[in-house]
Amino acid sequence: MDFLSHFSLAFQVALEPINLLLCLIGVFLGTLVGVLPGLGPTATISLLLPITFKMGPVPAIILLAGISYGAFYGGSTTSILINIPGEAASVVTCIDGYQMARKGRAGPALGIAAMGSFIGGTFAIFLLMLLAPPIASAALQFGPPEFVALAFLGLTLVTYLSTGSMVKSLMMACVGLLLGYIGADIVPGESASRWE
Repeated sequence: MDFLSHFSLAFQVALEPINLLLCLIGVFLGTLVGVLPGLGPTATISLLLPITFKMGPVPAIILLAGISYGAFYGGSTTSILINIPGEAASVVTCIDGYQMARKGRAGPALGIAAMGSFIGGTFAIFLLMLLAPPIASAALQFGPPEFVALAFLGLTLVTYLSTGSMVKSLMMACVGLLLGYIGADIVPGESASRWE
């Protein structure tokens, strides 16, 4: 029952007119910037982050989520029309979408991309709502052994998945570890900026 009450509260907040307007503005701005090849969702949010500084937390997150989803969709537009992916997730769209555009079916290709983006985004949000609480409670149970195991897994994957010289991969992993230690306090191992 608790999940349903949270679910209804989330819809009440999301369907407020100002929040719907901010989501629409975010999707529009994200689509505009996402159409530019090379600027993906991360760069789009970084560029448009300052417009949320004077907002409350909920409207700002709604705006940033709209920017993110708009940028993901905007990347498919350039993939379909000019065969240049706007961001990494729309590389596969170049394969079929551009071929459809060359045959005069750019409109249906853009429509399919929009519908696929909507269905995939909606499914991902519902899946996140269901899986986030158990994953968060499991993550809060992590202690030092689990963190060491995660770090070891990351370093192993860095060296295993790299191509070329294994020595260079190990050296880069060590450089990454050294950069991760900058700013760490000696006694608690936390960032020095927390103590200032």
